[in-house]
Amino acid sequence: MTTITSNWQAVHAAIAAAARAAGRDPATVDLLAVSKTFPASAVREAYAVGQRAFGENYVQEAVEKMAELADLPIEWHFIGPIQSNKTRSIAEHFAWVHGVDRPKIAARLSEQRPAGLPPLNICLQVNISGEDSKSGVRPGEVEALAQAIAGLPNLRLRGLMAIPAPASGETERAPFARMRELQQQLNAHGFRLDTLSMGMSHDFAAAIHEGATLVRVGTAIFGPRNYGETT
Repeated sequence: MTTITSNWQAVHAAIAAAARAAGRDPATVDLLAVSKTFPASAVREAYAVGQRAFGENYVQEAVEKMAELADLPIEWHFIGPIQSNKTRSIAEHFAWVHGVDRPKIAARLSEQRPAGLPPLNICLQVNISGEDSKSGVRPGEVEALAQAIAGLPNLRLRGLMAIPAPASGETERAPFARMRELQQQLNAHGFRLDTLSMGMSHDFAAAIHEGATLVRVGTAIFGPRNYGETT
């Protein structure tokens, strides 16, 4: 058994255990394998085990990987900060985008989504911990952004995404609970959000306890990253 295979199985078991501990059906939590900086061969290996959704942060790296893996029906998610000059490539190649935090970016993604492709699934990024170093809208600005995006023709607003500040103990779950409350508030105002993209290798158990429907796990599956020149 390879390292990626055994790691993937261990992560799946941990997700299932966290879901059961929260009184949830493990089938309600999806795993997004974050494959940024890892080669196409690593993605192919994880796919062979059963992983189908993969997350990428760097557009050029991702597009090259997609070409190498074109024989596999992978669901590709873009999860990094979005530059205006990258929106066309993102709109053309990805099924999901997790980091939308500006109406301008959303409008460009909608305009540049090719005809014939299904609507691009969108999660709004929320700066839930109020960190200056992180992207995302403040919680009080989420509904206005959702309203601005909801009417765009080639997008489907699916949910919210966050990367909370590192925490431990009783405080670890608090930002995830606030994200769940935000989703509930938006749905009470007529939105139909079904996705909470939150939780990574170090904190997905806490996120699952508070309602995460998709957890983003990279290092726990693929191992430590070696950051080189990626765009």
